[in-house]
Amino acid sequence: MPKDTAVVESYEAKAKNILKAELKRRGITYGQLADRLTALGTPETERNIANKISRGSFTTAFFLMCMDAIGVQSLNLGS
Repeated sequence: MPKDTAVVESYEAKAKNILKAELKRRGITYGQLADRLTALGTPETERNIANKISRGSFTTAFFLMCMDAIGVQSLNLGS
């Protein structure tokens, strides 16, 4: 069954916006996130993170690792 591209893109945009908002809320830069992810055992560069977030098509695992790295313990996914 083919994916509805518009639906997938809307969820990718939502994930991207949540990640960016959580970084902004905590004053964490992409460079700092890269350092934190590397400390968790997932080597990332600032540029690689910027590209992933810009595309918005990162994996759920990447999203959850970022949330863990920046200290997010809960999210409100309301509309």
